[in-house]
Amino acid sequence: MLKHIGRLKKSQRRVIVAYRTLPGDSNSCVVVTTENLESADHDSLIQLVESNAGQNSYEFAQVMARGTLSDGSNMLARFHTTGKMIKVPTSEVEMTPDTNTKLMLDELNKIIAQQKGVTVDDLALDEKNQEPTTRKNINKDTPDPTANVVATENDVLTDEQLAANYRSQADRLFKEAKQLREQAEALHPIKKRSTVKKTKETI
Repeated sequence: MLKHIGRLKKSQRRVIVAYRTLPGDSNSCVVVTTENLESADHDSLIQLVESNAGQNSYEFAQVMARGTLSDGSNMLARFHTTGKMIKVPTSEVEMTPDTNTKLMLDELNKIIAQQKGVTVDDLALDEKNQEPTTRKNINKDTPDPTANVVATENDVLTDEQLAANYRSQADRLFKEAKQLREQAEALHPIKKRSTVKKTKETI
């Protein structure tokens, strides 16, 4: 069984679910349409979905933000700018983890929320730490982490927004790398090599 795979109920178009639900809009999700992708982009997307990282991710968009396409471009940013990511009602998406299973996304969200002991509204990712939000920090002023990556028919990401998205990703990755280095140093410190001054040989 594979997570994140589904189809639109009415058209039966295949999709990959990037965000199962959105902050302040638990009845909507963001999906990537697959049938109109270039073959190389399609292969890259499916490989990422099937990877351990893809299957272990809370929301697939988290992995897309670190993924690249065959030309080296960022997967999340490219699919947004080319209109491949769309916002649709969760009641219009059927999850199909295998050929014998079909479950509406809105029902899946209810099941996940029940298992976690929270409401469906609490399942959305928090922009700051990319973890599910809590009931305390959900309010009308909560920023939407998909604001810079969700495309609609009349909305295209600007260069300024795309650059801001890249900077945000870079800052997050820098912090993660710094933490990993500190943990590695604590486990096994690197010994500094002593420098030996070289003297010229006299003839």
